Amino acid sequence: MKILFSIIFLFLLLNLKGRADENLLDELDSISEPKVEYETSAFKTTRIVSGHSIQSMKEGELEFRISHRFGSVNSGVDGFWGLDQSTIFLSLEYGITDWLELGIGRTSNEKTVHGFAKIGLLKQSKGEVNIPVSLSYFASAGINTMSWNDPKRENFFTSRLSFTHQLLIARKFNEYFSLQLTPTLIHLNLVPTALDDNDIFALGIGGRYKITNRVSLNMEYFYVARPTWNIENDFVNPLSIGVDIETGGHVFQIMLSNSLGMIEKHYIADNTGSWSKGDIHLGFNISRVFTLY
Repeated sequence: MKILFSIIFLFLLLNLKGRADENLLDELDSISEPKVEYETSAFKTTRIVSGHSIQSMKEGELEFRISHRFGSVNSGVDGFWGLDQSTIFLSLEYGITDWLELGIGRTSNEKTVHGFAKIGLLKQSKGEVNIPVSLSYFASAGINTMSWNDPKRENFFTSRLSFTHQLLIARKFNEYFSLQLTPTLIHLNLVPTALDDNDIFALGIGGRYKITNRVSLNMEYFYVARPTWNIENDFVNPLSIGVDIETGGHVFQIMLSNSLGMIEKHYIADNTGSWSKGDIHLGFNISRVFTLY
């Protein structure tokens, strides 16, 4: 009988210990790492229209991008409403990590070779960690490779260089609407005269409205502190409207813009096209993403 009572007592003791262990595990689960939900896909691609969006390539992803801008529609029938003329930009963009993207490309506008880096600093989130916006830093450099206008004078390689610095500040408000502010500084090593400023400041605003799962409407505008060499000329702030269409592994962007350029120096600092005068350019971006690992 003593042996029977001992077995029953041991069984009850082990059962109580098992329940205690389960309660301890439940308590540990309740104090596990805080749950954080990050916002994704504020924009469909790495561009809003011409300007960079907050989106970056993920680690190990390579994007091949073709951007094209036709001439202005006010060229009329002789220029086939701009379709007889074209400017192109080709680029490769790679995700080193999920927060660092590097890219290199070339545009036929001034035969410029262009390189950039985009660094993610903050990511919009909610839950235990609440961050209202996403923030990235963008820096680029361009090299004008055209022949010198006056090869007989003393020309310097540094005069070919231009630089851009931007903060990309974006918020996805809901499933349909995202907005981005883009404070911008462009530095030109070569300007028309010694009295002209080398630095140009601008503030960009861009938005995306999702129409369907595969189609969205985009808008982009830059207010530019007018360059000193364009005070008396026809400098105009760039305004672009586009549509994103996702088709499998491709994203096709088609747009209308008063700017012919596709890198920051060209579409922000050098724009003279006016919507009211018909200086409107039809254009498109096509991107294809390859996962390398």
